[in-house]
Amino acid sequence: MKEDHNIVTKNNEPEVMKTGNITTPDADIYINDDEILLIADMPGVDKNDLTINLENNTLTIEGHFDHHYTEPLQRKEFGPTDYRRVFTLPKGIDAEKASAEFKLGVLQLHLPKSAAVKPRQIKVETGKPL
Repeated sequence: MKEDHNIVTKNNEPEVMKTGNITTPDADIYINDDEILLIADMPGVDKNDLTINLENNTLTIEGHFDHHYTEPLQRKEFGPTDYRRVFTLPKGIDAEKASAEFKLGVLQLHLPKSAAVKPRQIKVETGKPL
């Protein structure tokens, strides 16, 4: 009997792989006491073709670039490109306050830390002698 090695999705449907180039966008990550700032390069992507998902500390960034020109093609060196990058984030990101800006193919994603994980200084008070 032949074993079934098909990969299926949550809806028990076959996994569909996109054709074309799949590129991992370059990213810079900055961390300070208040947030994680992620900057990713996704040249050619339009804001409407960009998706950012954060679920269970997994951040997924996806974008699609395709160009359509009506002029006759003389030479073709690049084609449609799908961008995809997945990050595992530390616990304590306040997803409700996350924000993103996208301009000229550069994504800036602000992931604020929740108050519970931010460093804080504990004030020492004088009290009664022991």
